[in-house]
Amino acid sequence: MASNRIGRINEEIQRELSDLLRNLKDPRVQNTMISITRVETTPDLRWAKVYVSFLEEDRAKDAIKGLKSAGGYLRRELGRALQLRYTPELQWALDDSITYGAKMLKLINSLDCGETADEGTDEN
Repeated sequence: MASNRIGRINEEIQRELSDLLRNLKDPRVQNTMISITRVETTPDLRWAKVYVSFLEEDRAKDAIKGLKSAGGYLRRELGRALQLRYTPELQWALDDSITYGAKMLKLINSLDCGETADEGTDEN
């Protein structure tokens, strides 16, 4: 039952951080399309690992630095919004699953599928 609570807290942290990132003034973060893919919180709610994905990979390193520098502000605002006993310390991690998925889709689409004459006929 506790894991269900942690799951709800993870979803709420993800939702709140997504809203907070839109209002962040740091140009390293503001000029980049950022997507929070998932959040993993420890059971004692002391640490939260936030996985982020970027549309532009070349700006990812600077954006992570911007997120780390804004960590105190984000944690304070998160604490105000969530009303938890402990507000977790945020750790930022790069999630390349979207990039990997796009690469795999491109590879699949580039495969030359040899169609046979039997596939085009309708057999009843």
